Amino acid sequence: MGRGRGEGGGGGATLDLFAAASAEGAWTVGEVTRRARAVMEAGLPPLWVRGEVSGLKVWQSGHWYFALRDKTAQLRCVMFGRDNRRLPAPPSDGMQVYAFGRPTVWEDKGEFRLTVLELLSTEAGGLWKLALEQAKAALARDGLLDPARKRPLPRYPRRIAVVTSPDGAALRDIIAVTRRRWPPAELLVIPTRVQGDGAVADVCRALALVGRLEAVDVAIVGRGGGAAEDLWTFNNEQVARAVAAVPVPVISAVGHETDVTLCDLVADHRAATPSAAAAAATPDRADLLQHLTDLGSRLARGLAASSDEVARRCDRTLDRLGVAMALRLERWGHQLSGVSGQLDALSPLKTLERGYAVARDAEGRVLRRVAQFPPGLAFRLRVVDGDVPARVRES
Repeated sequence: MGRGRGEGGGGGATLDLFAAASAEGAWTVGEVTRRARAVMEAGLPPLWVRGEVSGLKVWQSGHWYFALRDKTAQLRCVMFGRDNRRLPAPPSDGMQVYAFGRPTVWEDKGEFRLTVLELLSTEAGGLWKLALEQAKAALARDGLLDPARKRPLPRYPRRIAVVTSPDGAALRDIIAVTRRRWPPAELLVIPTRVQGDGAVADVCRALALVGRLEAVDVAIVGRGGGAAEDLWTFNNEQVARAVAAVPVPVISAVGHETDVTLCDLVADHRAATPSAAAAAATPDRADLLQHLTDLGSRLARGLAASSDEVARRCDRTLDRLGVAMALRLERWGHQLSGVSGQLDALSPLKTLERGYAVARDAEGRVLRRVAQFPPGLAFRLRVVDGDVPARVRES
């Protein structure tokens, strides 16, 4: 097999195409692909490529395999799990994207490929927006975004569960506000990672634990501010469903006032900040004391007014009773006078005044017949003005 030499243009250095050839004068396949890879990686630095995603496949290893194409050509791509785990979801077929990667040749298949390191959608919000809308639509289908399912917060909570990072400013803010507003409340902190690898599973576990704790009145879940990627744990559909499954009212406080996550939409109450969440979960003891003071004053005034009214009613009642008793006594006096006259007319004393007398024995029995006066009987005669002792003589 002959050997040949290729000349560079413009009188430049020549390249020996068979410098690495075997003794038979030909390259092995492996030698060609290795040389092609070296030439490719040396000649093409990492670059941005725009194209349409086609034929996406997600392997169990976490790697994404797809092609980028336009009207004239296509480029096979791979994005390894260590690089794509920062993204919320794989791109969908037909999506226009920007891919940043290293061109290379895969020696085992002899294919020209792009190893993608970063992937952005050409639309505003990119893959993050797409994943958020997909998760939001799934939650809405299951009724988890319905305002009617939101529960009222307890007025005077005794135990508050807090699901957040133990090292973040959010927890310090919640503790400070709760101690100032409502010291009787007991805070049960359930520590969890709130961003990065494993944060989704960690938050779901912590939320499930809230349901197993005794006498919890309300739960707060959230974290402080950060970039959209830092807050993405709380836009995860699994985390949102875990929030909806908590058996007590949940306050979501993720990021700053302008940040709204799926957890905010699913929770019973959305707070702009962790401090606002603590304020929503607790009454202000100063306001409560002032309210009780005002209530006591109103009760005292009401009781005083009621007492005055009762006193006036008692006075009026006593007046009416006095008048009624006077009328009743007068009526009874008239009745008594009539009965007294009748009794007086029937009194034996009236008979005695007409000259009659009544004989009584020693025991006071009235003696009415002659047979009751044996000789020698001592008796008394009742006359109008007293008794006269008498004795029966023998005839």
